[in-house]
Amino acid sequence: MELNQINATNKYPFIAIEGNIGSGKTSLAHQMAADLNGKLLLEEFEDNSFLPKFYEDQRRYAFPLEMSFLAARFNQLKVQLNSLELFNNQLVSDYIFAKCLLFSQVNLDEDEYDLYVKLFSIIQLQLRKPDLLVYLHNPIEKLLWQIKNRGRVYEQSIEPEYLERLQNAYFDYMNQQKDLRILILDCSAIDFVKNENDYLKIKNICQEDYSIGTHKITL
Repeated sequence: MELNQINATNKYPFIAIEGNIGSGKTSLAHQMAADLNGKLLLEEFEDNSFLPKFYEDQRRYAFPLEMSFLAARFNQLKVQLNSLELFNNQLVSDYIFAKCLLFSQVNLDEDEYDLYVKLFSIIQLQLRKPDLLVYLHNPIEKLLWQIKNRGRVYEQSIEPEYLERLQNAYFDYMNQQKDLRILILDCSAIDFVKNENDYLKIKNICQEDYSIGTHKITL
């Protein structure tokens, strides 16, 4: 089976949920994996000892943080995607591997980023891309509100400008992709965590047929 071949018995065997910090991607991945009876793959960011240090001193800890995430995300995805190929399971992830590149682009100095890109380019060839990438778009003000309310201490110093830079990096990446099914959902006016009807809208939309390319839907 080729890396990006669609499983004939499952429309989108590998669904990746993405979005800016505070967009609700992990909450949506939990709900969809349960409803689809699939394997849930969550980023293990809370186990990364560099993350709190990064928010205290970004320049000093950016490179070790991004390198540690590169290794962790690769190891996670490699194991789960191998299982997907062998057993034809459903997999729902709350990140894509390209997230490594997007955050490093924002966080690293130019010389560090150049080195990082070389490593990333070699490693990414070993991983299958998602069959459907779902991006949750939210205005910066909503992201800041959700970050504040989920209460992670080390995130409370995040500035609007940082979120804007990440948002731009995500959209630049998606605009460059020619071989992905990308579903951009404008979640500005909904709350799929607290409102079941909002969640069901997203779930139904994600089960439609989509061609390769970018599809934008306002909820």
